[in-house]
Amino acid sequence: MTSPDLSHLVFIGTYTHSTSEGIYVHSFDPDTGRLEPVSVVTGADNPSFLALHPSRRFIYATSEVEEFEGKSQGALYAYSVDAESGELSYINRQGSVGPGPCHAIVDSSGSYLLAANYHGGSICVLPIREDGGLEPACTFIQHRGSSVNPRRQGEAHAHSINLDPQNRFAYVPDLGVDRVFIYRFDQDSGDLTPADPAFVEVNPGFGPRHFAFHPDGRRAYLINELGSAITGFDCDPATGALTEFQTIGTLPSGFSGLNSTAHVLVHPSGRFVYGSNRGHDSIAVFAVDEVTGRLTAVGHQSTGGRTPRNFEIDPSGTFLLAENQNSDSVVTFRIDLESGLLTPTGKVARIPMPVCIRFLNR
Repeated sequence: MTSPDLSHLVFIGTYTHSTSEGIYVHSFDPDTGRLEPVSVVTGADNPSFLALHPSRRFIYATSEVEEFEGKSQGALYAYSVDAESGELSYINRQGSVGPGPCHAIVDSSGSYLLAANYHGGSICVLPIREDGGLEPACTFIQHRGSSVNPRRQGEAHAHSINLDPQNRFAYVPDLGVDRVFIYRFDQDSGDLTPADPAFVEVNPGFGPRHFAFHPDGRRAYLINELGSAITGFDCDPATGALTEFQTIGTLPSGFSGLNSTAHVLVHPSGRFVYGSNRGHDSIAVFAVDEVTGRLTAVGHQSTGGRTPRNFEIDPSGTFLLAENQNSDSVVTFRIDLESGLLTPTGKVARIPMPVCIRFLNR
């Protein structure tokens, strides 16, 4: 058996309340889409969502727990990356101030880690040291409110935090209050202050979740977990304001089962948008009008498993890797660069409860 090629590394965050041990490191074959195991990093509970430092020397994980160091908060873990061996080395960890951190990003300067706390309905910003370690939070903002779904929207639930390409504005979809909050981001201090306007509302009960910018930076797409729909926005680079231009469903006509969506991505070419359906267990494929940004449904591809959570497109734009959280698999699909449609490659990696996937060499 040959050793895996470590020139293309993939990191996979998981939930550890089943059989998972932590963060799984795999090699990726850019010709076939095959994943091969390299190592596993243990020691963190539910290291679900991962964020890479722009230098690719460090990676951060949200420990999606309700209590840390005796407080109602989760934790954020920092690791150094050895690109030669694929090994991750623990640096340190800090509290996320609110419980249930589910999403995190590093700003483009590499100076701050920004995280969203789902159960806490809050967001935080942590300074990053030169060695990649984390300092305690310098900014914390608590969201308030509710919406029309009493079971899922009785309080705020910040579900992701996203920076615009200019590193000036942060966008926070909050599932609990049906708003995308907009903040000005101070790259010198790490402060977040409400923009003007401070938010945009989505349809009541839609439950906004994840958010992705088009490569041109002028448009963005929001996936709504409870509404099974994607909303397209025009983005004002001066004010950060979002103006809706379309909302389109992610499900095929005639589907009547239970469904919730999870993740949204724009293809590096800007020609296609993808969204994951949990229930229908598929990736919805959309073509992008290059002038208006409007989406046209192209088709749906079964992910070959249950509850596709996160998914990622490889750096070349050739493959899409879908994570089936409840059937413990990561399945590779080849992308048709003309239509955007997905074709199974037959490559399946067995990983317990996968939640997030990141390519090192993006």
